[in-house]
Amino acid sequence: YGNFIDDLRLYVRGGTGGMGYPRLGGEGGRGGDVWFVARERTTLKSIRDRYPQKRFVAGTGANSSVKALKGDKGKDCEVHVPLGISVLCDDGKQIGELNAAGERFLAARGGLGGSLATNFLPCKGQRRIVRLDLKLIADVGLVGFPNAGKSSLLSKISHAKPEIANYAFTTIQPELGKIMYADYKQISVADLPGLIEGAHANKGLGHKFLKHIERTKQLLLVVDISGFQLSIKTQFRTAFETILLLTKELELYKEELLTKPALLAINKMDLPCAKDNLNELMKQLQNPQDYLHLLQEEIIPANTLEFKDIIPVSTCTGEGIEELKACVRKSIDEEAEQENEEYRKKKLLLLQTSEEQMNR
Repeated sequence: YGNFIDDLRLYVRGGTGGMGYPRLGGEGGRGGDVWFVARERTTLKSIRDRYPQKRFVAGTGANSSVKALKGDKGKDCEVHVPLGISVLCDDGKQIGELNAAGERFLAARGGLGGSLATNFLPCKGQRRIVRLDLKLIADVGLVGFPNAGKSSLLSKISHAKPEIANYAFTTIQPELGKIMYADYKQISVADLPGLIEGAHANKGLGHKFLKHIERTKQLLLVVDISGFQLSIKTQFRTAFETILLLTKELELYKEELLTKPALLAINKMDLPCAKDNLNELMKQLQNPQDYLHLLQEEIIPANTLEFKDIIPVSTCTGEGIEELKACVRKSIDEEAEQENEEYRKKKLLLLQTSEEQMNR
């Protein structure tokens, strides 16, 4: 999986409280807390390299004394983590999320200082093992089988420089790029490593790749117009079957993925017979039900993906690349407008209900 780390186990412990002062009723300081703070340009690999022990312990609270009856709180320990982190307990239960720069999560609380309630003896801080689980955050996630041309497409539409070759599994770790527009608008795109049939059942590195799709706002399916065959042992799939299979993999992993807005890029339009194949594919996509009876039952998804736009492209000649960038921009803008509209409606509803309560 290369140098890309997408989960990390850490030991965190809050600081012990300070001793109380029984004779004068003095209270010891509370132990420090361990905080996770989301920060840009941080990776899980940088945390592992910088803290190989993966232990984070906050400072001990100060003891109560004649000079300071109320002891000072122990020093907090702050751990900088990347954006798009889920914080999980060791049993796999999610206890927090950090999505925006500056967001904080209390990972381990410090112990109370010694006081009358504790017989002036300090309490130990909270201790636990937590897992940081990274799910990439990007506006658009490129989804497709190996060798569909996702890496080439990312290099054409953004400034990313992913590794590109003519064998199936070039991309073994997610790549992030940004589409830059003339008005300085930026849209982030994640090239997610190629899925294979059975990815939902964790074949290949299925779950590692599929979980990154959850954190993208929209999907951009990339399909080879001439079809796809992983190896001589596996069955050849046409472009139409490829779309159905990708939909099926997403559906079996998590049905909600099919509710995301989706675009379809039909790649390799520079190949011979591409135009004929495209005409055939468009017919199939317009009336998929007419063709499903010709296919094996196991590749047919329960629900089909509705594509907002279908764009034929060629990463070799540059055909359709500008149109694709415009479609991505339009789709993202429409979704943002929809979110704003929903937010305005919620605010209006809150104002109306509060006014009604005031009138009563």
